[in-house]
Amino acid sequence: MSQEKKSTESDKLSFIGAYAIFQTGGKQYQAVEGKTIAVEKLEGEKGDTIEFSEVLLRKDGDKVDIGRPFLNTSIKASIVKHMKAPKLIIFKFKRRKKSRVKKGHRQPMTVIRIESI
Repeated sequence: MSQEKKSTESDKLSFIGAYAIFQTGGKQYQAVEGKTIAVEKLEGEKGDTIEFSEVLLRKDGDKVDIGRPFLNTSIKASIVKHMKAPKLIIFKFKRRKKSRVKKGHRQPMTVIRIESI
């Protein structure tokens, strides 16, 4: 009988090496050096450097630091561009009332590149 190893979430992330989880705009994101991420709109121009101080978790090799609630480290990133997310269609419908409302929404986003963890 062959034993198959079930892949876990930690196995999938083991090839990344060092990464961190940070929070901005009420959402949490994974930061890996050199990776680009689209986050909620941030103030600043293209090329500006920003710093995220709300770091929840940091993993470097076998060492894992968990903040309660945040760590005393920060993540540095640069703004690549500002853009809008794909359009979301909101369609409201009431049967037998001839009531139909169709609205669209595009959320403003900022694309950032992680410089250092």
